[in-house]
This record gives sequence, structure tokens and C-alpha cells, in this order.
Amino acid sequence: MPTDMNPAQATALWSGLLILLLGLLSIRVLLARRKHEGDPEGSDTSELAAATRVFGNAAEYIPVSVGTLILLYHLELPVMAIHALGATLLAARLIQAIGLGDPKSTTSRMVAMVLTFIALFACGGMLVVHAFV
Repeated sequence: MPTDMNPAQATALWSGLLILLLGLLSIRVLLARRKHEGDPEGSDTSELAAATRVFGNAAEYIPVSVGTLILLYHLELPVMAIHALGATLLAARLIQAIGLGDPKSTTSRMVAMVLTFIALFACGGMLVVHAFV
């Protein structure tokens, strides 16, 4: 994490990385759909199902994550807090994407959800506190 960034740059960095991840996961779904399109054999679509599930999960949490980072920036949160929250949210989404792609990987999915909830509750708590300060 670059320490010479200002809060706006830190917010842009983590928001941009989260949005890029969402875009890559979307492309993965499109490629899996194309691969199985028009297959008369009705081939195994577990790849498509996994890609769709991973994208859907990311689509649930990334918009909230980006919105929260932007709000915390506007509340003038310290740059290191934005880095910590952004890095946690991105790590959680990456771990979740890897875990959902492997049905046997329950530990990574649990770690991802714990990281997500810690970061979102921290963000939500900070927003509520700042509402009264």
C-alpha cells in the first residue's frame, strides 16, 4: 500500500480494483456461456454454474463496498483506514471467488465471509459514528 497516497487516491485504488474484479468475473461468465451455447449434448454446465455463482456473490458485495469506501472518504477517514478496509474487502472477494469456484473449499469461503462481515460492520459502524460527530 503506497503510504504517500491521499484518501481520494486510496479510495480510487480500492474501488477501481473491486470494479475490475467484478468486470473480470463477468467476462468469465460470458465465456462460460459462450462455451456451452448451442451444445446439443447438454454438456456439463458446472463451469457455467460456478462462474455465475462467483459473479453473483461479487455483484452482491462489491457495489456496497465501493459505495462505503466513497462515503468514508467524504467523511475524511484517514488514508490508512481506507487502505485497510479496501484491502480487506478486495481480499475477501478474491478469496470468495476462488472458494466458490472449488466446491470442496469451504474453509476459504468461510474466511472470505468473515473478512467481508468484519469490513462491512467496521464500515457501517464508522458511518453511524460519523453521523453523530
